[in-house]
Amino acid sequence: QLQASGGGLVQAGASLRLSCAASGRTFRNYNMGWFRQAPGKEREFVGAISSRSGTITDYADAVKGRFTIFRDHAENTVYLQMNSLKPEDTAVYYCAAALNYATLHIKVADYWGQGTQVTVSS
Repeated sequence: QLQASGGGLVQAGASLRLSCAASGRTFRNYNMGWFRQAPGKEREFVGAISSRSGTITDYADAVKGRFTIFRDHAENTVYLQMNSLKPEDTAVYYCAAALNYATLHIKVADYWGQGTQVTVSS
């Protein structure tokens, strides 16, 4: 199971770090992704990190340069560091795990966590 946390209400320009804690099994061999869904919009891909060493990451253009994904295998946790937040980043953020890295980009995953709300005020 995956548990996302760390959301909240912040002002534009602030930073937040979201956590996705895994329980019940190790997700070392899973590629991990972050997604978000704003009201009235479809869920969209935010970024992903590869399994094991996590040497491969990629991000949606809208967050590139501002968001960073990293993982801590010891804690069985994946993080989404969000800097320079903008009002358009407001959404419910979800984490997911997939054995196939590519499928994360089409929002297909083996496990999904529940979402955590991020609200950025202007």
